[in-house]
Amino acid sequence: MKIAIVGASGAVGQEFLRVLEERNFPFDELILFGSSRSAGTYYTCRGKKYQVRLLQHNDDFKGVDIAFVSAGAGTSREFADTITKYGAVMIDNSSAFRMEEDVPLVVPEVNAQDAGRRPRNIIANPNCTTIQMVVALQAIEKISHIKRVRVATYQAASGAGAAAMQELCNQYTQIASGETPVVEKFAYQLAYNLIPHIDVFTENGYTKEEMKMFHETRKIMHSDIRVSATCVRVPALRAHSESIWVETERPLSVEEAKEAFRKADGIVLQDNPERKEYPMPLFVSGKDPVYVGRIRKDIAFENGLTFWTVGDQIKKGAALNAVQIAEYLYNNKLL
Repeated sequence: MKIAIVGASGAVGQEFLRVLEERNFPFDELILFGSSRSAGTYYTCRGKKYQVRLLQHNDDFKGVDIAFVSAGAGTSREFADTITKYGAVMIDNSSAFRMEEDVPLVVPEVNAQDAGRRPRNIIANPNCTTIQMVVALQAIEKISHIKRVRVATYQAASGAGAAAMQELCNQYTQIASGETPVVEKFAYQLAYNLIPHIDVFTENGYTKEEMKMFHETRKIMHSDIRVSATCVRVPALRAHSESIWVETERPLSVEEAKEAFRKADGIVLQDNPERKEYPMPLFVSGKDPVYVGRIRKDIAFENGLTFWTVGDQIKKGAALNAVQIAEYLYNNKLL
């Protein structure tokens, strides 16, 4: 098994290295690729040092079985043919191919089998907010079809990359020192603030991030489900939170929902309000599962249910999901 990581120096690229090591993914060879800024840098995985190569249009991907790509949509589009030319499966973390009909969009807990149908040898990793939500929605969908979803996201700085995480830390230090905080990665200062704006606004008033949750959810779940989202950047460092309201075809009790979450793959139920036990990003950062809590009957609608989820954006929302796709391909001899 020969694998590659494109964008090895980024936050997700670094997480790939950690996840591959944690899960003991069965590779024999590993090649790292990056831009001219990161080429020549060394990183360690399983005790061995690997040097980052410059990503180029050449034959470097000959013999590669799986390429994990996290270098932005522009790079993914430009290099897709080069990466897949000799048969490598490209698992892409960008938005480049998510909504293309001949590219499967996969969350293994929901639609792993879609990964076996990939005419272009490209598999898309969904947006981090969508991944977290559909893992939870799938548990409910198994007991009653979900017709509508309303969701408000509370997205950590990690969603904008390692530099954004550092900017948030710097802003708190700058403010504490009486300095004017430097703002570069976000539209406004994030420290001590909330920004109800992630990605660009579209003609209907929703942002692209919010519309991703609508379209991607329908594709992943093969469903007519409708999603209305409000995506908010919050001054948490890592791990996204989501407040989710669902309308199901039949009324569900809280206990039915809890039992569904208990049985679901990739979910940890953490719901004990009396003991103040519920998911929080501070404690979910670095964890693999999606955590679910605050499960309630919606008091405004008979067929409504509401709950709270937290998941690590860099891990399950990006690197881990991609590695789980690769594990599915490997275990089912689909490479």
